[in-house]
Amino acid sequence: MKTLPAIELKPYSDADFPVLQGQNSPEMTAYLGGPETDEKLLERHQKYVKFSDTGAEHMYVIWVEGQTAGSAGYWEKEWNDMTVWEAGWGVLPAFQGRGIAVAAVYALFEKARKDGRHRFMHAYPKIENAASNALCRKTGFELMGECDFEYPKGVQIRCNDWRIDLLGHDNP
Repeated sequence: MKTLPAIELKPYSDADFPVLQGQNSPEMTAYLGGPETDEKLLERHQKYVKFSDTGAEHMYVIWVEGQTAGSAGYWEKEWNDMTVWEAGWGVLPAFQGRGIAVAAVYALFEKARKDGRHRFMHAYPKIENAASNALCRKTGFELMGECDFEYPKGVQIRCNDWRIDLLGHDNP
């Protein structure tokens, strides 16, 4: 197995707005409804800064060799009559293809396990998003099936529902 790069997940802070700006390109948002306006991006930034205040939401920047490579996080979601973690991530184009997303998802698993609040973590990539669906498969998520999902708010999309049992899965 290929050795994963050493990454660090650092809590998202007020200084991390450039990460969101870098992720707000047509390439990075193709499956998320397209780039956001400056106003919406600033709202998202402020929301992420406050995430760590609640304990129910966690957003991190991915650090590789002293550089910010993207972001990853998880937050509580009501799904099929239970509260689960929903995960999301984005690795900047200059850092893609190096295993950074795999390492970041494994790090999210570890953080969620230590938290211990929820047994399951889900990810909901659009069916057409080959890269995110492959990442889910590679990191041990189980495909539960297709589902309808609202993202962005007011827009219905068709996604795959990927789930990992945090109690029954160890990272390689």
